[in-house]
This record gives sequence, C-alpha cells and structure tokens, in this order.
Amino acid sequence: MKSMRMISAVLALAMILAACSSKSDGGSDTAGSKTKVSVMVAGDPEELKAFEDIVEQFNQEQSDIEASLVEIADSDEMMTKLSTSIAGDAAPNAFVMNYRYIGQFQSKGALTPVGQLLDSSSALKESDFYPGALDAFRFDGVLTCLPMNVSSLVLYYNKDLFAAANLKVPSEGWTWDDMVHAAQVLTTGKGADKVYGLGVDPQIIRIAPFIWSNGGRVVDSETAPTTFTLSEPKSLHAVQQFFDLRPLGLVPTAAEADSEDFESRFLNGRLGMIMESRKVVPAFRTITDFGWDVAQLPVIGEPATILHSDAYCMPAAAGNQDATWSFLEFALGERGQQIAVATGRTVPSLKSVAESPAFLDPNAVPANAQAFLDNIPIIQRVPHISTWPEIEDTANGMIEEGFYAGGEATEVAVAVDQATKPMFARAAEG
Repeated sequence: MKSMRMISAVLALAMILAACSSKSDGGSDTAGSKTKVSVMVAGDPEELKAFEDIVEQFNQEQSDIEASLVEIADSDEMMTKLSTSIAGDAAPNAFVMNYRYIGQFQSKGALTPVGQLLDSSSALKESDFYPGALDAFRFDGVLTCLPMNVSSLVLYYNKDLFAAANLKVPSEGWTWDDMVHAAQVLTTGKGADKVYGLGVDPQIIRIAPFIWSNGGRVVDSETAPTTFTLSEPKSLHAVQQFFDLRPLGLVPTAAEADSEDFESRFLNGRLGMIMESRKVVPAFRTITDFGWDVAQLPVIGEPATILHSDAYCMPAAAGNQDATWSFLEFALGERGQQIAVATGRTVPSLKSVAESPAFLDPNAVPANAQAFLDNIPIIQRVPHISTWPEIEDTANGMIEEGFYAGGEATEVAVAVDQATKPMFARAAEG
C-alpha cells in the first residue's frame, strides 16, 4: 500500500541537474594504494546482503581497487540522496536503480552510457544478457545502464494453507476467476487471527499485467506516451476486476495494510497469496513454519506480466570510471551474478547463470524458480520517460484511495488519465 512519495525529489532533480554543468571527482578517493569505488544501493537487510557479498568477494580478489556500499533504507530516500549527491559534486561512482526511475537522470545527461564500455569489454558482451532487460535501459538506442536482473511480477502462495483448504495450487493456465475463488476459500477467521486470501498493492505496476492480459493498453504509446489509457474498454475491464477484490473482502483493509504490510503478513502465515517480484525471496527464505512457492500470474485473457529490473548506472559527475567499470564487470559477470543468486535476491540478467543450477536449484525455495524464466517471453514494461516517477506516484495515490474507499473504477480511471496528462506533456517537452 505504501506510496512512492517521490514527487518532491523528482521535481527537485531537474533544478539540481541543470545547475550541475561539469564533471566532479565525487567518490574518486584514491587515498592509499587502492582506487576507491562507491556503490549506492537501497533495500532491506535481506536484499542488501547480495550487494554486500559481491563487494566482499570483489575486494578479496582485487589488489588495486576497493569497492564500498552506500546503503539506503528505501528507494524514496535513495532518490533524494542521489539527486543531492550529484548536485553537490559527491556522486557515488555507481548506483543501482529500477528502470522506471532512470529517465529523469538520463534526460539531464547525468549518466555515463555503458554501451561503449560493454562493446569494448573482454569480460562481457550484449548477447550474454536477456534482450528485454537491456532494452529497458536504452534511450534513443543508447544503452545507459547495465541490468543485474530480469525479474517479473509473480504469485507467491502458502502451500500449507492451500493444502488445508483442499485447494489445487496455482498452475499454468490459472485464471483470474480461479485466483478469486481460491482467495475466497482462503479468507478465514477474524480479528488478529484473520487470514486473507490475497495481498496486492493497488498500484499501476500491479494492475498493468492484467490490463495487458485482457488485451488493453496502459499508455497510448510505448515509446512516446502522452496519456494513460485506463479508461479504454479493455483496460477498464481489468481495472474493474482489480477493484472488485476489495468489496469481496479478499484483501486486507486500508487500516490493516497500514498496520502490517503484505510481506510481513505472508511471513506470519496470515496471507494465502501475495503478488510480488523476486526481491522478497531472501526474506521469505527465513520462513520455517510453512511451505511456499511461486507461480505465474493468473490470466484474464493472454499470459502477461511486468518487468522488474534493476541496473548498475554510472553518474557522469563521478570519477574513477575505469575502476567502476571493472567492478561492474565483476558484479554482472558469472561470479558476481552467482553470488547474488545465492541470496535469492535476483533473477539473473546473465543467461548462463539464470539457466544454470545456481538459479534453478530444486532444493532451494522457491522450488518453481522456472516460473521466472517462463515469464521472460511475456514480460512487458511501463515507460521510462523523465516524469514517470511523478506520473506513477500520482496514479498510485488515486488508485489506492479509490480502491480502499470503494470508488468506482470508471471514475478513478478517467481521473487518473486526466490528472497525469500534464506530466506526460512535460516529458515530451524535454
């Protein structure tokens, strides 16, 4: 339910970067015998362990470069600190960010494109990576950042609750109606012991896969969007089905979602299913009281899901770019991605690791890791235009309010379309 709350940081970014006209040596400390490389990352402790393990191994193998992490609690805080550090000539040498938020930095010339570095690399080449992950970080044909993962939205489910309810677990071809039925059966009890059938945040990135599944569009153009299209008939049908989850009582109320997030509720065994990306796996691997697994999303029409991909980016204002690229070659090569896989955090962007036992280990949870790879051909993505964080934040606030307050899907969809048009226009203006 948590809103991104990024608007202030996004609006400040344009002014900050406009004032930043020359490269600095921010993060380029070469004190001692080793060149220093700093990498800014965000996440909870379980998520951050993947980066910590990569940095530790890299440093053990290096004699002339020393990498360190700048760890931030969440993406909202990271957006603000990253913008401020770039403006203050103290940018980290690299940072990790989702493709949805990169456009605002790219549009201001704040990033060093990695395409040429990759072309000249002896350690990595484009064909090593899944094309869909790379394409999410291209702007006007230029590869700006190098993706570390190719995750997608999936359905996590509590196997013990399904077994106790004598329900078949989600499988290929599972429909939206199948999911609703299962959620109805799994929703039991009351008060502090209540179990809900489903947890899903009322956000555009959660609704989008079902719009696509129903043959609808999220925006009017994938490459140069000018508006949402949530009020178009096929899109609206999916939005309406999503909104119907709340009146059916299958998801927690607004107050319940505020007091305990869905991830925690699933961890505590009081949520039958949750829609999330791969990032929750490290936390879910701490579960000992019940079994769980993943499945592809249910379908309304055709199978569809949404890309969740993060990449390493290099600020143009930072120094030590040769050393930074050496770190990226390690982190995104086989050794680095195998380290990340061991924590459960990522679906590797490197094909050789994703399709290996390192990721597809049947003895590790989730057992059905193949579901993430099966998703790759059906992944779609939202735009990465410069104002997208503001657009998404505004849309999410309106969708969330309508979802929990019992608003009409039609009214919410039309209002979102209208409220965000000026933001799309600003992106088009550059």
